[in-house]
Amino acid sequence: MHIVTGGAGFIGSAMVWKLNQVGIDDIWIVDHLQKDTKWKNLRGLKFSEIISPDDFLASLLEHGHLPEDTEAIVHMGACSSTTEQDADYLLNNNYRFSQSITEAALEQNIRLLVASSAATYGDGKHGYDDDAENLYRLRPLNMYGYSKLLFDQWAARSGALKSLASLRFFNVYGPNEYHKGDMASMVYKSFNRVMNEGKLGLFRSHRPDYKDGEQQRDFVYVKDIVDAMWWLLMNPEANGIFNLGTGVEETWNDLAEAVFAAAGKPVNIEYYDMPDSIRNQYQYHTKADIGRLRRAGYEGTFRPVAEGVRDYIVKHLMKDDAYINNEDQ
Repeated sequence: MHIVTGGAGFIGSAMVWKLNQVGIDDIWIVDHLQKDTKWKNLRGLKFSEIISPDDFLASLLEHGHLPEDTEAIVHMGACSSTTEQDADYLLNNNYRFSQSITEAALEQNIRLLVASSAATYGDGKHGYDDDAENLYRLRPLNMYGYSKLLFDQWAARSGALKSLASLRFFNVYGPNEYHKGDMASMVYKSFNRVMNEGKLGLFRSHRPDYKDGEQQRDFVYVKDIVDAMWWLLMNPEANGIFNLGTGVEETWNDLAEAVFAAAGKPVNIEYYDMPDSIRNQYQYHTKADIGRLRRAGYEGTFRPVAEGVRDYIVKHLMKDDAYINNEDQ
């Protein structure tokens, strides 16, 4: 059996799809559904059980172990909002819950992947090297990033990092993200406006060394992400922190132009001022150093933004189907 926490969320449900593609359907999904619409991500996917994180953690604490037939855990469950202000909430969800799962998984020799984040790198002035030696040099810009860094520091300090893979996701986009609201990618948020109004908006630059829309990101397609995650599951000797991105920086203008091209519309970008509330926390450049992942043996490819955006828009958004399911081969 495989357990996917956050299994109804963006990357989690895409990973359930990947497991289905390789013939695995004995899957426990651990997630809060509540009044959210992310339950739609599960339609067309095969799994054996769904359980709330509260009940899952209560059972773990009561029995002191995970189900005996557990082969692997993909721990994607977390609060992923970079604007969340409740530090205690983030610590409980992103740090302590992860500790409990890690301790049980390693005690039972269960393969474990854990979601970290590129937000741990802060403004990037210390680079994007995923070597554990850099853990105490990093300065996240928000509490979300710090909660992820705290787990990586604990895992390194306790020795757990030698037996798990902690995944630092960069700017992931693709199907199953629709429920994320403000945290959804610009591809998803701008698609309808491009189709209906023929334009989209980007932040102006507030630094003289970057032109408007030329702020850089490592944009990575979720289908490529889950391919790498599957490889990591199947290679338990590959442990430590791994950046998951393309290893190439592209600009917001590049991404916008890819949206217009895939939608068959002429480029029409409007620039507007960045809100004061995020201006001091805004990253102007990110690029994953994927050297450790390559040295570990992963040879899979990551699509450039033009190719990934076209797949997302043509195969999903243009078909009024923002989901990934077992009809998507």
